[in-house]
Amino acid sequence: MLALVLDTSSAAVTAGLVEFGAGVDPVVLAERVTVDARAHGELLVPSLQACLAEAGVSISELAAVVAGVGPGPFTGLRVGLMTAAALADATGLPAYAVCSLDAIAAVHAERDDLLVAGDARRKEVYWARYRHGRRVGEPAVAKPAELPASLLAGTDAMAGAGARLYAGILGRPLLDGDYPTVAGLAACAAERVAHRVPDEVLTPLYLRRPDAVEPAASKPVRT
Repeated sequence: MLALVLDTSSAAVTAGLVEFGAGVDPVVLAERVTVDARAHGELLVPSLQACLAEAGVSISELAAVVAGVGPGPFTGLRVGLMTAAALADATGLPAYAVCSLDAIAAVHAERDDLLVAGDARRKEVYWARYRHGRRVGEPAVAKPAELPASLLAGTDAMAGAGARLYAGILGRPLLDGDYPTVAGLAACAAERVAHRVPDEVLTPLYLRRPDAVEPAASKPVRT
């Protein structure tokens, strides 16, 4: 069965078409990845359309939608999740959520103890710890220097855009893989897609308030 896979939780706009099957690894048929933190809205839908065209597949042949739900900045993450939700709603397809940090860890499942850190801006990282590809605890956001010393002492490697950006502070061996990949996202959702488990709500992992705030009410002018 075929599924569209997408993620806009980071500076990368990631889209792909993947074939899933019970008992076999997902196969990436087409993918587009563009690193541009300011163009999620402009790039995502054309990227999805390009993947369908490359594989010669129509929307009617799809069986599911897989979306990275963050953690990530408010604006970019919202673009991906609104697109995924709208596509699933319009076509009646089931949607499946993947923690975007999990997708990075999935391609390093052989690591005994891995730190995945995404760039959260504001000199912070979104982070989570993994053992053999499985997350230990919930994702969190923090300044790199404030990550627990026990965490850094225990991990034998790190990956993610935040890990690369703050490599000097975090001090772990750096692996390839700054952003969630189509293959990583697909691996995290493979069992659910292949076995057609019930549809999931695509709830974003923001972990903090958006940068934009509602302006304060104006004070009355006395005359």
